[in-house]
Amino acid sequence: MSVNSAVFSNLQSINPSAIIELFTLQLSTALHGANTIYRFHAGSNLNANGQIVWAGNSYLRFPIQATGFAFQRGQLPRPKIAISNATGLISSILLSVNETTTGNDLTGATVTRIRTLAKFIDAVNFADGINATADPTAEFPQEVYSIDRKSTETREVVEFELAAPTDLAGVRIPGRQATRSIFPSIGTFVG
Repeated sequence: MSVNSAVFSNLQSINPSAIIELFTLQLSTALHGANTIYRFHAGSNLNANGQIVWAGNSYLRFPIQATGFAFQRGQLPRPKIAISNATGLISSILLSVNETTTGNDLTGATVTRIRTLAKFIDAVNFADGINATADPTAEFPQEVYSIDRKSTETREVVEFELAAPTDLAGVRIPGRQATRSIFPSIGTFVG
């Protein structure tokens, strides 16, 4: 069964498994001074430590509200992600980035939204350590965005506006021009 067909087949069953939403925040050495990956999930877990293990990676339980992922006709989505700042973790990440790159915040950092079903998460998430249906490849297509700007930072929450990597200011597609000297047959009509 292919990756997506396992997920979609389960969703069409009479009693589908719950959808698990995971997020990764990846910094870039060139932009932020470090190539660090932070992993979060917004839901509760089956064990007491508050983590979900997916594909061998631990995702910390952290209050997250993500909205705006739906595609609109003729527009790329511009989602927003609000992450709890109650523990000060997000502010400390912002401070460490600002120490290495003056005023850069997290602009340009990559946010990946990963969705899978509870039945496919790693066996270590279950009290008995057994999950015969664990499959680290069974997931919805990953959605990759870049942080466009920080819209809010308070003691309670930090909110970021996301954009598709090709929807950021100053990004042009194609990255280079296709000219007649590179592709001589472009200007030739074959009929």
